[in-house]
Amino acid sequence: MKPTEVYMEPTKEMVYIVDDDPRVREALSSLLRASGKGVRMFSSGQDFLDFRREDSCACLILDLKMPGLGGLEVQRSISAKTSIPVIFITGRGDIPSTVTAMKGGAIDFLTKPVDEAALLASVERALQHDSANRRDAIDHEKLVARYESLTPREREVLPLLVSGLLNKQAAFELGITEYTVQIHRGHIMRKMEADSFATLVKLAARLKLEQAGAPNRNT
Repeated sequence: MKPTEVYMEPTKEMVYIVDDDPRVREALSSLLRASGKGVRMFSSGQDFLDFRREDSCACLILDLKMPGLGGLEVQRSISAKTSIPVIFITGRGDIPSTVTAMKGGAIDFLTKPVDEAALLASVERALQHDSANRRDAIDHEKLVARYESLTPREREVLPLLVSGLLNKQAAFELGITEYTVQIHRGHIMRKMEADSFATLVKLAARLKLEQAGAPNRNT
């Protein structure tokens, strides 16, 4: 057996600031650095999109109105490739833009001059959101790895069992003996690290396997 891989979530937090006004960038950077955050600044949306981000818990403070790519365009480009919580700031916001930004998944929408306490609270909320998303992604990756350790036959047995079929019914569907299904079931429980059948059902649901498990009795 291969040794179990240990998945470690990066602990460094990074806040990216994208604003064409250097005074705004410096003011926000000073505030965030004073709060212990790592900061990287960009003067345009394209500069940020061209930058190769490091693997860390992060959020993006994004100006809505900028020369070239506007904030909403940057948000759309980001969402098509990756996931990072966005906090919009603007001195010229409007309701339609706010609605569009929020529908696109923005964490907050703040107007200039930005209230320092409100910004810091938004950044903390955004970083917590990103951290939770990263943990979920790591957990799902580990779950998929456990599923992929199953043999092809075990992958056939699993959705039948979690769909509610008894061992003998699953055996009938696959043309094997009930005893063989029992053996496969034990191997599946061990490999999926399920301490109960109820846990196995939940894991299969996360993998969306239960949809394939119910046979069509009308055919």
